[in-house]
Amino acid sequence: MRAVIQRVSAATVRVEDRIVGEIGGGLVVLLGIAFTDTAAAGTWLATKIAGLRIFPDDHGVMNLSVQDSGGQVLIVSQFTLHADTRKGTRPSFHAAAPTAMAEPLYHQFVAALQQQLGPAAVATGEFGAMMQVTLTNDGPVTLIVDSPDPPST
Repeated sequence: MRAVIQRVSAATVRVEDRIVGEIGGGLVVLLGIAFTDTAAAGTWLATKIAGLRIFPDDHGVMNLSVQDSGGQVLIVSQFTLHADTRKGTRPSFHAAAPTAMAEPLYHQFVAALQQQLGPAAVATGEFGAMMQVTLTNDGPVTLIVDSPDPPST
């Protein structure tokens, strides 16, 4: 799994003209799921994100996690994170998981993060929908985190 994580002061995701997810301060997680990903990768990534110390402490040092800071997380599925742009000008999405595989892994990731932070701290977009994401990046702080490769058999 690949996550682009942005520390935000606020974020909203809309589908058509309705708000489907909204948070105050915290993290926006754009989540891409590859065809090689597993539920274990989602659990690992949720634990990693919940514990990332990227919020300032009383001394202005990035020393607090989203959980420590009382922040929220907005998770948005984004298959385009697995685009291959090395050849030509049209991205290839062959590495992205098909919907039938990706959707259950997305929901498992959401559940794993809710278990870490509590259900009220986690908002989502709508899997597979055309979404408009509005956010105010705080810092700016933006990280890319990839789950470990699955073990070879």
